[in-house]
Amino acid sequence: MLLDLAKALKDWATENLENIGVYKDKSPKFEEFQQKLIEGLKKTYSEEALSLFFNRTNMRPLPSPNGFAKLTGPCGDTMQIYLKVENGGVTEASFDTDGCMPSIISGAMVVQLARGKSLNEAQQIDQDTVLKALGGLPDESTHCALLAANTLKEAIKDALSRSQ
Repeated sequence: MLLDLAKALKDWATENLENIGVYKDKSPKFEEFQQKLIEGLKKTYSEEALSLFFNRTNMRPLPSPNGFAKLTGPCGDTMQIYLKVENGGVTEASFDTDGCMPSIISGAMVVQLARGKSLNEAQQIDQDTVLKALGGLPDESTHCALLAANTLKEAIKDALSRSQ
């Protein structure tokens, strides 16, 4: 299913406004507020990053992984990465996190980057690789890309230890 990013952004903004008590049928400026939220999100995150956030097909446990890691970052977010490795390569990858939007985006990107790579190539994915692929993250959130990259590296270590 293709993601309709414009609809996803509008739904997200509506939900966030309603969470603070601003409703379409009660606020004459609702659509103005909604548009400002959407514009702010678009200024903060690339279209690729937003697509990863709203289309969470990679955010799920992977049944019977042969590589797994769970790490907690300095902000308290926890990330888990699940890998299926065959013939020295990552054939499937997914993640889960209890973290914020940048953690979700970073986890989604790191598994997308790892999929189809050899374990050696996947081990080279670092914070900068993730940030570049995302078009950056806000300065206060770059540690989320580090958490994702480090969790991937630990999942690869686990996969390698299981294969020996």
